[in-house]
Amino acid sequence: MQDFVSKSNKLSEKLSALVKLKINHKIKKMRKLVFIFSVFLMGFSTQGQKVERKKNAKIAFEVDGICGMCKKRIETAALKTKGIKFAIWDVKTHQLNVILNEQKTSLTTLKTNIAAAGHDIKNFKATEEAYASVHPCCMYRDSKIVIDHEGELKKQNN
Repeated sequence: MQDFVSKSNKLSEKLSALVKLKINHKIKKMRKLVFIFSVFLMGFSTQGQKVERKKNAKIAFEVDGICGMCKKRIETAALKTKGIKFAIWDVKTHQLNVILNEQKTSLTTLKTNIAAAGHDIKNFKATEEAYASVHPCCMYRDSKIVIDHEGELKKQNN
């Protein structure tokens, strides 16, 4: 009987060791699965983070110019750019306000088109050829012409 008890104890020990091995093996498998699943989810989450391009983005920036003819030229150049829905330039503040569809155009494209029409923008200077093509009264780089226009603005405000 004692022999039977010792054999059953040994068998019980082997069985518990085998169960522990199986449990450890399953835990390792689960860890691998959790790791693979988390890497998989991270891949999807970074893939889904696209830059949202708005259909009606409101943007304002400064454009050099001095008169009503400049206003017309700047607004026309802006509106001829695909994706621009609205453009208005203020003579006094030199502020151009636009509404653009970022899915169809970019701010860089818009600024390039305005510079091609002969008007400077920060980081987008009009070429000498484009600037020379503007009307002589619109030569905003010439301080004498700017001063003449400032006098005209004062007369209009009075």
